[in-house]
Amino acid sequence: MTVTISHPPTAEAADRFSSTSLRLSLAPVGPAPALLDGAWWPRSRNLGAELLSLTAALDALWGRITRVTVNPVHWPVVPRKVRVAGHVVKVGWFRSEQDPHELLLLSYHVGRWNLLVIPPQTPPAAAARLMAAASDPMGTSTASRLMEGEARLRAVAEADRAGEAVWESEGGHEVGDRAVQPRTRT
Repeated sequence: MTVTISHPPTAEAADRFSSTSLRLSLAPVGPAPALLDGAWWPRSRNLGAELLSLTAALDALWGRITRVTVNPVHWPVVPRKVRVAGHVVKVGWFRSEQDPHELLLLSYHVGRWNLLVIPPQTPPAAAARLMAAASDPMGTSTASRLMEGEARLRAVAEADRAGEAVWESEGGHEVGDRAVQPRTRT
């Protein structure tokens, strides 16, 4: 099952979405289990507030979520419990045992799911790439490997922009533009 709930391509489009819309992409159920079951792009690092909308939406899809675990590296505060739609979701954390970019969701009766957590400040285009990669049913990358790959892409893009800026500052486009301009008679 693929569920994608709003990941706008531009900052202008992001303004049109309410602050409560969930940014989530889930992998379709397939024969071979992937390492990740999808990706979640929270709007802040307030785990208590962000878990409310995530677990409420996933309760309807996966059954009642009863426990969530995170690595506290990227969360300033990890609440012990979160009240969601008439029940309590227990929240735990593991520093060395859990990938810092992953959220683990558990349900007593249905199972376990691992989601890539995309940092809130991630640009929309990068978040869209990460959501697609984490939702690939044949995916073999861990959450941290996906984040490292995106960081490499960002570094290459920044290096390209820096090279273009140097080229432009040395007259790169101006020389070519003069050669193309037609000459006028005086």
